[in-house]
Amino acid sequence: MAQNIKLKIAGIEYPMVAATPEMEEAMRLAADEINRKYNTYDAKYPDKTPLDKLIIVTLNETVNRIACQKKMQQLGTEAKGLQDDLDAYLEKLK
Repeated sequence: MAQNIKLKIAGIEYPMVAATPEMEEAMRLAADEINRKYNTYDAKYPDKTPLDKLIIVTLNETVNRIACQKKMQQLGTEAKGLQDDLDAYLEKLK
């Protein structure tokens, strides 16, 4: 059942809808992580606007997500190669 929640990010409260309790937990964890990174940039770049700091957070998180996707794809390819090698080895044993 969907749950209406409020998340505070960079001092601004946002009404959100979480489809499941698991989604609510993920959204709250994400908001906490965004705020943690935002606060780091807030201290490092006090002259930047809140929007600038949120853009930096977004850029860094997107770069990390893309790197993780590429790594997962690489690992999937390696796993497939290992499975093929194992299958070929087991076939020789027959």
